[in-house]
Amino acid sequence: METNRYPFPDLNSLPEDIRAKILEVQDKAGFVPNVFLGFARRPAEWRAFFAYHDALMLPETVGRESGLTKGDREMIVTATSAANQCLYCVVAHGAILRIYEKKPLVADQVAINHRKADISPRQRAMLDFAMKVCQNAHEIDDADFAVLHAHGFNDEDAWDIAAITAFFGLSNRMASFSGLQPNPEFYLMGRVPKAKPAA
Repeated sequence: METNRYPFPDLNSLPEDIRAKILEVQDKAGFVPNVFLGFARRPAEWRAFFAYHDALMLPETVGRESGLTKGDREMIVTATSAANQCLYCVVAHGAILRIYEKKPLVADQVAINHRKADISPRQRAMLDFAMKVCQNAHEIDDADFAVLHAHGFNDEDAWDIAAITAFFGLSNRMASFSGLQPNPEFYLMGRVPKAKPAA
């Protein structure tokens, strides 16, 4: 199996704000997703990357409403990351997608062919738009917006779809060129329902 091309920095050597955020993520997830350490070798870029990430994926943190659900956003990442052949992002965001949508098969379906996935017509239209931004953004025109509008999306939602697609295009390329590997934990997340505690 391939290994990360750039060694991760030691957590204790990182600036305090970055270290605190990584420990917060570890506390919540039970592990540190490799992207947090992989990008931490350049603190200024780490801060910029995660500020933009959070503005797009957690819009409530910047006081902005979005017509996209958390599942919608992860679905966009999974589908377009697959188009960009990014192993890390497909595996990591596919795991989160399975959890948000409560569908163990959806990430694999969306990554392979969203047109045949078990998703709503609204989500299919959203991913059609995202894939066009991913692969042929220069061809986007009014007709593409009209399809989104017919499914209840507005122009701000279209911006979100495009911005998430574009941002993860950057993330995909950085993860792929640097050999960033998915954490093993991601592969099983959301695939098997959690056992209910005994009464």
